[in-house]
Amino acid sequence: MDLRPAAYAVCIEAGRVLPAHAVKPDGEKTWTLPGGRVVHAEDPFDTVIREVAEETGLDAVVERLLGVDSRVIPAAERRLPGRPELQNVGIFHQVRITGGRLRPEPNGETAQSVWTPITDVARLGRSSLFDIGLSLAQTVPASGHVAPVSVGGLIRH
Repeated sequence: MDLRPAAYAVCIEAGRVLPAHAVKPDGEKTWTLPGGRVVHAEDPFDTVIREVAEETGLDAVVERLLGVDSRVIPAAERRLPGRPELQNVGIFHQVRITGGRLRPEPNGETAQSVWTPITDVARLGRSSLFDIGLSLAQTVPASGHVAPVSVGGLIRH
């Protein structure tokens, strides 16, 4: 099994959320949250700030830890054939944007980030972690654990 610790930013402001439109190596586009892999010896708190800057061009501060989600993606559902199942441990933070200029990620996987009304999210082709982060931000469970999110339809791993 592959293990991937990752940190994600949930940016909500005035009824809008800031997703990132990721372009996968196979050309598939998916709306997701700014964030990504925690690199060796990096604190997830620092990861989320770095990832927001890299993917959106914006400066952010962490306001709070929302929660941690652990999800196993079966090998058959991974976009890279021949890879074993993946355990993604997502660490979700509520962040506030403090500056910068919105732009695509240079030489990266994020084609664009767009402030989107939360009411429009259901119509987006999005990753499951997008729904996990929104659920954590909207419910703020005391345990920091989100209920399982069903994957299918417009939602992908």
